Amino acid sequence: MNQKILVAGSGKSGIAAVGLILKTGDEVILYDSNDALNKDELLHQFGEEGRISVLLGELKKEDLSGVSLCVISPGISLEAPFVAVLKEADIPVWSEIQLAYHHAKGKLAAITGTNGKTTTTALIGEIMKAYYEHVFVVGNIGVPYTEEALKTTEDSVTVAEVSSFQLETITDFRPDVSAILNITPDHLDRHKTMECYIEVKERITSNQRSQDFCILNYDDPVLREFGKTIKPQVVYFSSRQFLEEGYCMDGDRIIRNHNGERTEIADIHGVQLLGRHNHENIMAAAAVAAEMGVPMEIISQAVREFKAVEHRIEFVAEKAGVKYYNDSKGTNPDAAIQAIKAMPGPTLLIAGGYDKNSQYDEWIESFDGKVKYMVLLGQTREKIAECAARHGFTNVMYAEDMQEAVKVCASYANRGDHVLLSPACASWGMFKCYEERGEIFKESVRNL
Repeated sequence: MNQKILVAGSGKSGIAAVGLILKTGDEVILYDSNDALNKDELLHQFGEEGRISVLLGELKKEDLSGVSLCVISPGISLEAPFVAVLKEADIPVWSEIQLAYHHAKGKLAAITGTNGKTTTTALIGEIMKAYYEHVFVVGNIGVPYTEEALKTTEDSVTVAEVSSFQLETITDFRPDVSAILNITPDHLDRHKTMECYIEVKERITSNQRSQDFCILNYDDPVLREFGKTIKPQVVYFSSRQFLEEGYCMDGDRIIRNHNGERTEIADIHGVQLLGRHNHENIMAAAAVAAEMGVPMEIISQAVREFKAVEHRIEFVAEKAGVKYYNDSKGTNPDAAIQAIKAMPGPTLLIAGGYDKNSQYDEWIESFDGKVKYMVLLGQTREKIAECAARHGFTNVMYAEDMQEAVKVCASYANRGDHVLLSPACASWGMFKCYEERGEIFKESVRNL
């Protein structure tokens, strides 16, 4: 019997969810609280007769007649007014990854954490493609899981980057291998407390069983303790401690210790990813791939050949002896700390953006003499400047847009310096997304 499903949100995720639902024969109501949207333009994307309708503005209980399920886009808070209407009508709310999982087949690896998700997911995807014939890399990495779910088969492998927003509304979502890379403060404007944020991240393991695996960061005390409480088999990785069992560093070598055997994965001088945090990403990717059945020699080769993903400490160009790096995906202070640590010399930093209620003290302290100047943009610029002043850093300038910020850095940089865009903030307000912010930065650099 066909269902009537409400899809909340008309962005990329919502549109992909509608497409999946229509292909399975169910009926859809596409809902968006923005009543200024054009219904005809939204409907035109699907070309379906009678099985999709569009509802804009306030959602009322009478609008839910016959609706059995709501699929909510990750950008929508569960505190949105219409969610209370759904709860009152006793309509279950699924995330898009839950919908996709419901229809998908084959093996699934799912990666979450505050930082490093995209790089790790992309690297796992490349490792899988070197061994398996049919591989899908989905989620926050740019391709909605719902867009690919119906293409999966019993023999395919899916690698999914999943966010805390997506994990809020899962029911039986169950990866064969999960990974939590790290947990540091982020999205507290939505989750309110670190306890809530941690609990949501840890939900990735909530349906896993004893035959499944969970890859955890041993250096994160929350995750180290969490590993003692869960059903799946735990594999740890550490960039700071030697592990008798797990993935760790041996000098400059990334190794795996397992059942008394030592296997070298890569020498850090032979990989193209900069920084300790990326060594951790490599360990996590290798661990996931190994538990998904990929031989270690294939893992090692893929690791050596892998290049940094776009917008994550991405080398852009060298102009007048100054190297420019795009880390637009550094949307929180901890990610921005890792980018600063990865810079090999004096750095001029472009930062600032939308305020996610983050604290910037630890980030400012991480400058440690490496950051020469900071050029600030967006809503948070005064807040960041005040924090910097409290820590004795006063080489701060403001810019009205990215083009101005890049020109200011170019005028103050000396040969051998590095200019880094690593905002420590979300892009909203000035840009549609972090990708747009990064592209504008790169274009500004090229135009110098």
